[in-house]
Amino acid sequence: MLAMMRRNGLVLAAFALACTAFVAVTHSLTRDTIVEQEQAQLLLVLNELLPEDSHDESLFDHCVLVANEEYLGTGEALPVFKAVKGGAHQGYAIETIAPDGYSGAIKLVVGVQADGRLSGVRVLNHNETPGLGDKIELKKSSWLLSFDGMALQGEDDARWAVRNDGGQFDAFTGATITPRAVVKAVRNVLLMVDQQPALLAQAPRCGASL
Repeated sequence: MLAMMRRNGLVLAAFALACTAFVAVTHSLTRDTIVEQEQAQLLLVLNELLPEDSHDESLFDHCVLVANEEYLGTGEALPVFKAVKGGAHQGYAIETIAPDGYSGAIKLVVGVQADGRLSGVRVLNHNETPGLGDKIELKKSSWLLSFDGMALQGEDDARWAVRNDGGQFDAFTGATITPRAVVKAVRNVLLMVDQQPALLAQAPRCGASL
């Protein structure tokens, strides 16, 4: 009996080791592909928020890394892309995190024009509930388009909330937490651009890996 238990233990240990090795090898083989797909998705989003006619210099040449948890939802440095045309600033595309989504963090890109108005908002990544919170995806609903052209009129602008909280943005039936998190994150980006321009002006340039 003891010999059988030892044999079974060795078999289980060997199986666990093989599974761990398989996962590690799979991750190693797919890591570069995942990074390439993320960069391709980001480029598509940037072209939507900062179209080619809004800049005559590469967005990646005017990329800086901003770290500010209060405004960007994370202490991690996130890229900010600046559109420059004829030497003049035309707008930003700012990555940000909505940390308080229903199913975790929601990664966004917020387009802000030089006059402070939004050129749009896009979702890069999320884990919200299918059929409910995933309506923040453009392919699922047009809700994100409600941000287009909006601006923040001061820190006390009451419009910047979902209707359940007295604001002007629709909530999803059965999923108020998700839109509330996105509205808050976009509002914080606009606050940063308006009230903390030094964060953008003094931020270090992005690395070549971006």
